[in-house]
Amino acid sequence: MAEKRVIVIGAGIGGLTAALSLAASGIDVTVVERAAQVGGKMRSLPVGGVPVEAGPTVFTMRWVFDEAFAEAGTTLDAELRLRPASLLARHAWSGRERLDLFADIAASADAIGAFAGAREAEGYRRFCTRAAEVYRTLEGPFIRSDRPSPVDLAQRVGLSGLGSLWRIQPFATLWSALGEYFRDARLRQLFGRYATYCGASPFEAPATLMLVAHVEQAGVWTVEGGLSHLARVVAGLAERRGARFRLGAEVTRIVTERGRVAGVELADGERIAADAVIANADVAALGNGLLGPDAEPAGDSVPARARSLSAVTFCLRARATGFGLAHHSVFFSADYRAEFSAILRDRRLPTDPTVYVCAQDRDDDRGHAPDGPERLLLLVNAPADGAERPLSPQEIAACETTLLRKLSECGLLLEPAGPATITRPQDFATLFPGTGGALYGRASHGWTATFKRPGARTRVPGLYLAGGSVHPGPGVPMAAQSGRLAAAALRADLASTARSPGAAMSGGTSMR
Repeated sequence: MAEKRVIVIGAGIGGLTAALSLAASGIDVTVVERAAQVGGKMRSLPVGGVPVEAGPTVFTMRWVFDEAFAEAGTTLDAELRLRPASLLARHAWSGRERLDLFADIAASADAIGAFAGAREAEGYRRFCTRAAEVYRTLEGPFIRSDRPSPVDLAQRVGLSGLGSLWRIQPFATLWSALGEYFRDARLRQLFGRYATYCGASPFEAPATLMLVAHVEQAGVWTVEGGLSHLARVVAGLAERRGARFRLGAEVTRIVTERGRVAGVELADGERIAADAVIANADVAALGNGLLGPDAEPAGDSVPARARSLSAVTFCLRARATGFGLAHHSVFFSADYRAEFSAILRDRRLPTDPTVYVCAQDRDDDRGHAPDGPERLLLLVNAPADGAERPLSPQEIAACETTLLRKLSECGLLLEPAGPATITRPQDFATLFPGTGGALYGRASHGWTATFKRPGARTRVPGLYLAGGSVHPGPGVPMAAQSGRLAAAALRADLASTARSPGAAMSGGTSMR
């Protein structure tokens, strides 16, 4: 298959892992990215001349990258430095209510017992057992496999697995399921936050998202240089295996001939021929015609109210005092239901937000404060209406005020060394066309949401999808896995076409 030519549109982590997998198997692959750097949402921003991670900050499901790097003839440890975290996150509700969670279940249970009592600690242990069961049930037939329908999933788990499939409570919401394990509303809030990892509300997301708890217990790592560095490492490895990158080149149209993909057209009019294309773009961009009419059938036009969460983020350098920040710290709102009602029903920023803080210079589990200002990412959830109703400067100023008030109520005081770099939903909408600012594609609300995400193959022959808006879902490891699934599907289809008598495929030369 060495003569086949593939174009990957977009250098997010899904596109990068697809390109790495294809290049490692000898396929001629070119990645075309409109930005000046790789990574997509895995990005950093300069603040006072210092790069601050502005995107994902949690590295889990290491096996996805271990397998991807092994396919390319190397190891993750040989390419970058990872440090396992024993402290997963520090949580606060007020100046007196604080709780640390650990990778070690026993340590977390002890902390929960001291925080909320022995019954809640026992509920936590039962919750961990169920979370592990959910993950084991779904890893093989769902995460590692092509997108299934509900019937497909039942067939994949087989008769022996139907009991496990039923026990993972696919029709319950995460919030209601958590009530079986925790009476303390603060703990339901803490573990309900796992829904936001998929850009969803815990009051509408399926109970299956409790698997996130198991994913974190299986390992959270700190990546030296941040996840933006991980993206660059994957890109560099893909280049070493033969992939080519064209940065600052925008694809405006996917071209088809005789009913199948024939290449792409760039903003400057150049056409590049290909036997297949992997679109590492939000499926809404295709569904809304942003990559041309030929690609629309492969996409999904997602209504604004069906989008996942957006965010307002603040990247800054500041002295932090009064609260011992961990690498990951969460400061919870007083009323979680009201917070999500404001965002998803009223389509506005909440007046009492939950605030996530990534203290990027506190990589040791003791959370010792560095000398001088440290790099911080502050994030609050927001409605994904960036294209339709951009947030005003007054709303952003009010957001900053309420955010700082929440931190202060929990004991954290910040002395900024300069202005913050702010990213709003409208900025995310510009960075990632078609999304309206949504960071995770279609919201994972209701038990059918999982099956509404498209798989790697599309109705357009030769066109494949990768990224957080497609199967198996959002988040760095899932998006990376989507790229591997897209590459595997493409290889299988190329091989099948090559074996078909009289098959003819376009590609190989420029169509300018």
